[in-house]
Order: sequence, then C-alpha cells, then structure tokens
Amino acid sequence: MKNMSLDEVDQVDRAVLPIGTDYPPGHVLDWHQHRRAQFLYGATGVMVVDTADGSWTVPPERAVLIPAATRHHVRMLGVSTRSLYIEPEAVPWWPDSCTVVDVPPLLRELLLTAVEFDADYALSGREGHITALLLHEIAEQSPLPFHVAIPTSAGLAAVCRGYLAAPDAGVTNAHWATETRMSERAFSRRFRSETGDSPAVWRARARLLAAVPLLRTASVSEVGSRLGYSSPAAFTAAFTRTFGRPPSRFAAHHRVPRGS
Repeated sequence: MKNMSLDEVDQVDRAVLPIGTDYPPGHVLDWHQHRRAQFLYGATGVMVVDTADGSWTVPPERAVLIPAATRHHVRMLGVSTRSLYIEPEAVPWWPDSCTVVDVPPLLRELLLTAVEFDADYALSGREGHITALLLHEIAEQSPLPFHVAIPTSAGLAAVCRGYLAAPDAGVTNAHWATETRMSERAFSRRFRSETGDSPAVWRARARLLAAVPLLRTASVSEVGSRLGYSSPAAFTAAFTRTFGRPPSRFAAHHRVPRGS
C-alpha cells in the first residue's frame, strides 16, 4: 500500500500492515500515537523521532521500532518511508522504548516487496510468508546508539530540547544550572539521575546526533566546524567512537550499496 493513511486500513484483519509513504522535504508529523507497534524505515533521508523519554535520530537506510500507543513526533528530512504497523500481540518481544536498528539487504528487499501488497493480502502463500519472515528478520536486529534520553523534569527537559534544536559547544553545566535555578552540583546530580549520563557526556552525544542530518548537505569538515570541533580529525574520531562508523559513511556523496 502506498501513501495511504493507517486509519483507512487499521481494522483490516492482518497482524502486519505494510504502508509506504513519500513525504515532502522538511515534513513534520506532529505528536500522535498508533494503536499498533510501528517499524518505521527511512528508505531515503533522515528522520528525527521524539517521545517524552528521548530523541532518536534515524540515519538513511535505517529504521526505528516504535512501541504501540507511544506518543511521538517525527521530523522528516527528504524521507520516503516503508512502515509496518503491527498488532502488539504478534510481537511480544518488541522493545518498550523506541529503538534504532540497521536494515540489512534481505530486510530491505522484504519491506520494498511488502508495501506493494493490498491491505487484505492472502495469509497463505507468498504474501503471508513474506510478512512472517519480516518479523523474524526484525527480531534479529541489534539496537544502534543513535539516541539521547530526555529528563523527566520539565526544566531539565526544556534545556535538553533547546540544545537538540541548536547545539552549542560553548554551553556549560554552569549555563544550564543557572537556567534551571539550581546549584551546579545539584543540577549535575539530578541530570545524571534522570538520564544516566553527565550533562557534558549528554551534550557531546547530542552534538554528534545533530551531525547526521547536516551530513546530507555538507562535508565532514563543514559539519565538524559548525559543531565546534577543532579539526575534521577530532570530529571524525568522536563520531566514530560514539556510533561505530565514520561520518563519511553518512555523507550525501557516500551511499554504499547495502551489504558492501
């Protein structure tokens, strides 16, 4: 199914509903939730998925698993999606929070095939076997570290969301402590208790996540400089250490065929 609203087919008696959607550049899906779990694959572009608990940046040709009934917001940057909407009881192993995963060649080809099915596709034969295999392949994927937690406290959450919107290497713990009207020590202690990271570690990861969409249109050198790194080498080292692959792998000119 292509460019169809889930609401039009949600009640069809199928555990897995594949839908492909093409979005205009910069499209935003405002806060919403689905009754079903969602496997959201970006065949092109970058997605930024926000929930009350965190922010997930989904690089090109990756996907995010969104639990059923999770309120979320999605910013699409040149994205064409292939989604699976899945009845929760069909995937008892589904994660409790959003999770970014790789999409290897077999899973990608299964997705591209499945979105051509009708909503009431045959459960026996080829179509039923493909949707069953999709769930097996998704269950095999390991989480990728493209996310940051959002604190539960409103004040801390506000400074974090502000930073995600405009990362600034010059921001310090003292700045944030002043904004939240706490001592620096109390701020740092509370921040760590709510996110699991120190504020400095959190900001470093947030800056690197901000690099992923920027790399669509700018060079590694330009992105590193924009984010406050002293040199392209310093930026590349930090990015690779955090995400396990260099930023050049996400540059617009570098689209290596999957499986290579």
